[in-house]
Amino acid sequence: MKVWHKRRVVHQVTDARPSLSEDIGKREKNYLIKMGIRLVCLILAFTVPAPLPVRLLLFAGAIFLPYVAVIGANAPQRGPISTPDMAENGQNEIPLHRREIGS
Repeated sequence: MKVWHKRRVVHQVTDARPSLSEDIGKREKNYLIKMGIRLVCLILAFTVPAPLPVRLLLFAGAIFLPYVAVIGANAPQRGPISTPDMAENGQNEIPLHRREIGS
């Protein structure tokens, strides 16, 4: 008779989510990049003598980029919160209020 052993799951640090401060920093950087592109679109729409379709495209970028930037800035990074095998090994997930250590 064969005995099936459960494979031991090894969790690595690279499996963890980035820290809250790192996540917020990335979102702030992405927001500032999108708002910078918006500013360039707005300036070009008023200053460059371009055909009407090009100007409309620049105005559309200046109008809709803030919406895209805010949605992206408010969306937290997605990733695995816990794996189902953690409960099998008798391990508990770290509580939400204790996930950020030393920040």
